Formats: sequence, structure tokens, C-alpha cells
Amino acid sequence: MTAATKQKAGGAKISDLKPGDTVRVWQKIEEKGKTRLQAFEGLVLARKHGNEAGGTFTVRKVASGVGVEKIFPVHSPSIDRVELVKRARVRRAKLYFIREKVARESRRQLRRSRLVQDGDVNADVVAEAPAEAVAAETEVAKSE
Repeated sequence: MTAATKQKAGGAKISDLKPGDTVRVWQKIEEKGKTRLQAFEGLVLARKHGNEAGGTFTVRKVASGVGVEKIFPVHSPSIDRVELVKRARVRRAKLYFIREKVARESRRQLRRSRLVQDGDVNADVVAEAPAEAVAAETEVAKSE
């Protein structure tokens, strides 16, 4: 069975993946002689080199406020199946701008929370600032 034909019932063939799709990639992980399946769910940012031998697709997700990207080969034996979670209509072939967009949003939320903390406002309003956005901003600030 080739990777291009691997699918789950209600899922998608790898050859049908497009940027903007939200997918769940089930990857075989070998630990201590045993093989288990691990899911990686995220947004397809790019598809490169079609269905040829060196074709890949890039999937991005945010885990604990940190963006994580994985590049999967289309014809990888370690991919068990790919499930299509959601399909979106996009107007670009590569969605790399999503990286900056997410960082910009987290910085904006952090700025809002700082303004609220500096002003004379009730503690209830301060509690509305999401902790994940603050954690994400500190990670982004460290990397810059």
C-alpha cells in the first residue's frame, strides 16, 4: 500500500491534501521494540513537489503556546494514515504568513494585558488576559 493511497474512512488521500486543510497525521513511533501511533493535528501550510518521490507537506500546530511544524514526506512508511479534519478555502499556495500572524496576535494580547495591569482597574478585568497568550509572547520574545 503506497502512502498516496493511505487513508482513513472519511479521511483524505495524501495526494488530495491542499494548503489550508486541517489534518490529523497518524505517525508510527517505535519505542523499546514496540510500535505505537501518535497523532499530529494541525494546519497544512505547504505542499511541495506533488506526488513524486521527494514530495512533502508541512503541518503546523500550536502546542502549549509554542508553534510546532513538522514536514512529512508524502511516501513515508512511518505515516499510518491521514485524516482530513477540516477543509478551508485559501487564496495562497503557501501559507507561511500564518507564522507571523499568530505571533502578532499573541503580542497584541500581551500588550492589552499590560495596559490593563498598569491602569487602575479591578482585578477581575486583569484576570481576563489569557495565560497562554502571555506564555506564547514570552517564547516569541526569547526567540527574537
